[in-house]
Amino acid sequence: MLARIDHRGPDDEGLWIEGPVALGHRRLSIVDLSPLGHQPMVSATGRYVVAFNGEIYNHAELRAVLARSGTPFKGHSDTEVLLALIERDGLPAALAHCVGMFAIVAWDRHQRVLHLARDRFGEKPLYYGWCGHAFLFGSELRALAAHPAFDDSLDAVSALGVVQHGYVAPDRSIYRHLRQVAPGTCLSLPAAMPAASLPPPHIYWDPVAVARHGAEQPFAGTFEDAMAELERRLRDAVALQVQADVPVGAFLSGGVDSSLVTALMCQASGTRVRSYSIGFSRASHNEAEHAKAVARHLGTEHTEWYVDEDEAERLVPKLADIYDEPLADASQIPTLVLARLVRRDVKVALSGDGADEVFGGYPKYARGERLWHTPGRLALGLLARLVDRQLSPALRRALPATVGRRVPWHRINTAAALYGARSPAALADLLGTLNREASSFLAPALRAEMDTRACRPATLARYRREAMLRDIQTYLPGDILTKVDRATMSASLESRAPLLDHRLFEFAATLPDTYLFEGGAGKRILRALLYRLVPRALVDRPKSGFMAPLSDWLRGGLKPWAYDVLATPSAARVLDVDRCRGLLDLHCQGHHDLSSRVWPLLTLAAWAHRHLPRGAQPT
Repeated sequence: MLARIDHRGPDDEGLWIEGPVALGHRRLSIVDLSPLGHQPMVSATGRYVVAFNGEIYNHAELRAVLARSGTPFKGHSDTEVLLALIERDGLPAALAHCVGMFAIVAWDRHQRVLHLARDRFGEKPLYYGWCGHAFLFGSELRALAAHPAFDDSLDAVSALGVVQHGYVAPDRSIYRHLRQVAPGTCLSLPAAMPAASLPPPHIYWDPVAVARHGAEQPFAGTFEDAMAELERRLRDAVALQVQADVPVGAFLSGGVDSSLVTALMCQASGTRVRSYSIGFSRASHNEAEHAKAVARHLGTEHTEWYVDEDEAERLVPKLADIYDEPLADASQIPTLVLARLVRRDVKVALSGDGADEVFGGYPKYARGERLWHTPGRLALGLLARLVDRQLSPALRRALPATVGRRVPWHRINTAAALYGARSPAALADLLGTLNREASSFLAPALRAEMDTRACRPATLARYRREAMLRDIQTYLPGDILTKVDRATMSASLESRAPLLDHRLFEFAATLPDTYLFEGGAGKRILRALLYRLVPRALVDRPKSGFMAPLSDWLRGGLKPWAYDVLATPSAARVLDVDRCRGLLDLHCQGHHDLSSRVWPLLTLAAWAHRHLPRGAQPT
């Protein structure tokens, strides 16, 4: 099991076995490179044993507090601090003091309880589940698959999630009997608990509660006051995250988020910062020139790499192995190339991930706000225009004739769910129809397990805050953070996201909408702070995202791979391949860009080809 994840920790390996419990660890040495940082680590009293992936960024401050109360320390690793906190407070209470990203497994030798915990936003993965009489857990599914008791039964709901949204929900897995520890929760499993039983998770941090508290206790100062407080918190987050006993670099796209993090990193670092960017030959997808201009202004030692179609052809067939379960985000391709580029020089890299969800940066928030306030009948018409012409005849008869072609499933369902939160009776049937339509691309054996779940009620009164909150709970951990974790760790590189310091989110939740949104643009307060550090002309442009020219590639060099992967026997076990091939045909004819619909189907087919046992039927 450890050998399967040696890329996550090539520097050291540890194993601890006692009675019914075995803990294994692969170490990527970042803080305290000496043997005193070896894991699994036993606490000073011998009560707790921990295997821990991630970083506790404020470990030096916590160490000082613990030392004043008499706690002895042998080394200077954050793992030793974490163990001391757990001994003092217990795991859930200890996590409240920790600023960081982490997946933690701790065995209480006195009470014989196994604890599993995951960080607040889900930056680090942690899978678990009963397979027969064995309770398995690990950072990646490939490790669990090495166990003799592993059960590879497919989870149909997760397969539908890939088709609709492009990713598996952050508390599920692609396998029926395995789950992920949800962000901000911990699970405590007594050794005496019967096999197949699971206690309810304990929520130690809840973004919904944070958002509600922020709305009830809003920031009372001026915009300038808010900027000063944001700058103080962000500088503190960056200063904590540049601390390491190995070289640290920065992902720099030239956009608002990465430019701001890199600028503050340059001020916090005692040495010249190394920055890295990826470019494409197609101008509409290329941000490398913008990144180079920002790097020149900041004085970083900058490296760039252009990804071409040949490189994509070599990399795409490997995605199913690298990502371990289906993830259909085309930006995973440049992210993988970037991670390998950065790892040549440094072991840690800071990114701007999380800013869009925390500070309202996605353009869809402004578009949805307009829909939110539109009268019901007109809103239904606008929503219907999002739906593709290629839907089933039954759905086309139910909707207006004039509809859009290129909007992916996840946007349709998000729009339906969010507006449905305001008018559940009006849109519940439509959402169910959309779910059934998406499931029609799956194999018949999987469709029977589909449901037409109704809209989840709104938790907040303001649309944009509700949309941001849902992205923080779903899209951020399920897509963005999964993409970054697997890409960077496949190269034995640690990625850190200062904008996901939970104290920044707690502050952003108190800000008035006018401090975040201005006209149709979001992240107003972040932009204003950045303009103090980088000339506005270098970064003030429409948001383009970190996207590969997938549409062109699927009509070019990736076209043979796409048709071949749909022709595999495994594809037919999870998809209606004729229907999928028809959609791919329409895209390749060049009249419409259907890549956002086709890519999830190809991703699921490619994953099934690599991971479903030959001849097995998914259940």
